[in-house]
Amino acid sequence: MNAVITGATKGIGRAIAIKLAEKGYNIAICARNAAELEAFSAELSDTGVQVLTYVADLELKEQVSNFCNAVSESFSKIDVLVNNAGTYLPAVLLDEADDAFEKQLNLNLLAPYYLSKYFGKIMRNQRSGHVFNICSVASKEIIPNAGGYCVTKSALLSLNNVCREELSKYNVKVTAILPGSTLTSSWEGTEIPAERFVQPEDIANTIYSVLNLSAGVNVDEVTLKPLQF
Repeated sequence: MNAVITGATKGIGRAIAIKLAEKGYNIAICARNAAELEAFSAELSDTGVQVLTYVADLELKEQVSNFCNAVSESFSKIDVLVNNAGTYLPAVLLDEADDAFEKQLNLNLLAPYYLSKYFGKIMRNQRSGHVFNICSVASKEIIPNAGGYCVTKSALLSLNNVCREELSKYNVKVTAILPGSTLTSSWEGTEIPAERFVQPEDIANTIYSVLNLSAGVNVDEVTLKPLQF
C-alpha cells in the first residue's frame, strides 16, 4: 500500500505519516524544509517501508506538479492521498493583506485541487483509492479573526464533496477530516494545557480506522473537537 501525504514533517501530517508507515504503508511525503524531511525520513527507517521525500513549496503550482511526477515515478499505484499541507494567517477579512489571503488560497485550496485531480485520475483508472482532505471546523463555522482561513477551508470542504461525488462511481472513497483546536505549532506559547487539545495522533488514528472499514462504506466527514476548551 502506498500513501501520499503533504506537509508531513510537522503536526498532523507527521502523525499521519508515522501511523501509516508503522502499519506498513510506503509513503511519499513533501515539505519545504529539506533538513526536516531528511531527519524525518531517518526516523521512519526503522519501519522498513519505502519513504520518498521531496522538497516542495505547494504554494507554487509548478512544484506541486513536480512532486506529483516524482511520486508517479516511484509508486506504480496510489492507495491513499492525504491533503494536509495548509496555513492559518489570523486576520479580519476586511483588513487582511491581499497576499495573506492569496497564500492561504494557494496552500489551503489550490494545492489540494491540483493534487486531487492528479491522483484522483490515477485512482479512477485503478478503480480504488482513498482521498482524505484535512479541512477544519472553520469549513463550517465562522471563526473570529480568521477571515481568509474560513473562506479557503470552506472551499476545501466543497472540493472534497465534489471529488467524492465524481469518484464514488469508480470505487474511490473521499473523506473530509474537520479538526477543532489541535495541538500543533500554531498554538506554540499557549498557556492552555496540552491535554485540552485534539492531539495530532487522534487524527492519524481516525484516518487509519476509516481506512480499515468495509469496502462498501464511505465516511463522508469526521469532526474532532476538544471535549472542553
